[in-house]
Amino acid sequence: MPMSMSPGAKGALMGLGAAALFGLSAPLAKLLLPSSGPLVLAALLYLGGGVGLAGFGAVARLRREGPGREARLKRQDLPLLAGVILCGGMLGPFLMLVGLSQLSGLAASLLLNLEGPFTILLAVLVFGEHLGRRALLATVCIFGGAAVLGLQAGQLRGDTLGTVALVGACLSWALDNNLTQRLSLKDPVAVVRTKALGAGASMLTIALLTGQPLPAPKVVALALVLGAASYGLSIVLDMYALRLLGAAREAAYFSTAPFLGALAALPLLGERPSPADLVAGTTMALGVLLLLRERHSHLHTHEPLEHEHLHVHDEHHQHEHPGMTDVTGPHSHPHRHAPLTHDHPHLSDLHHRHRHGPE
Repeated sequence: MPMSMSPGAKGALMGLGAAALFGLSAPLAKLLLPSSGPLVLAALLYLGGGVGLAGFGAVARLRREGPGREARLKRQDLPLLAGVILCGGMLGPFLMLVGLSQLSGLAASLLLNLEGPFTILLAVLVFGEHLGRRALLATVCIFGGAAVLGLQAGQLRGDTLGTVALVGACLSWALDNNLTQRLSLKDPVAVVRTKALGAGASMLTIALLTGQPLPAPKVVALALVLGAASYGLSIVLDMYALRLLGAAREAAYFSTAPFLGALAALPLLGERPSPADLVAGTTMALGVLLLLRERHSHLHTHEPLEHEHLHVHDEHHQHEHPGMTDVTGPHSHPHRHAPLTHDHPHLSDLHHRHRHGPE
């Protein structure tokens, strides 16, 4: 991407790209479901993402050594990784399957929209992110559009178990989003590869132990290819969006996935857009536009911080490099941020978690 592009614009493109790829998986996966059980298909999609990123990572390591490498995962990252795999790759999908088996499609669609608001609540109340009035209005528009998509003709049926299960699934994914954001300064390909392979292998093991058969080889191959794009590349783009925007704003952009998936369903499944689809799309587009035009700037203080990530020398990164020769381009090494007070446009990335007065 152009160096002149702002972090907010880069994050928006990453988030919308991730949403488009993930939204595309819904109609395509629906075509594969008759030939495979939901748990097996979910496992194959995650494994496809993991295997695809493993191949990409091997090629990248051969072509790019030394300066320019992303920060590697370390032993102290294991608790966060375990939480991401457990919440996002295992508990969330399992609870979703339980909920879908108990609820109507309409009730399930509406409840699954809770992931975004839960992500924002955790990001703001627990993980120290900030949303101003414009960003809050934008997220309301986007989530409102997602809710309109769920309000399609159909029977509203459900029970307590299904409702609790789907709410639990959304909470699990919301926690996964926020934990992943804490890892977003690490190599995104390595993080997503580990998550996808861990989640896919765990779900496939559970499926086989419970007697669920594997589909035909052709279906397996198609699921792996779909997973490489919609569960591999998509989540990598999402991690870059988390790095640049924070979990709250990323959740808003990613919530456009149902609408983008609905657009993909038009030629793939022969469906036609309804008035509700058009209302949802317009509302979401307004929310995205508001987020893109958001500008947040004020005097703020950076507390001392020590960590490792890919960076260049800017106003936030002024430090010595003992033993390093090439420090002109992007590079990664452990470094310490000295206290700094200044005023510039910024978002709630991991370098900008500070108190905000009333707006």
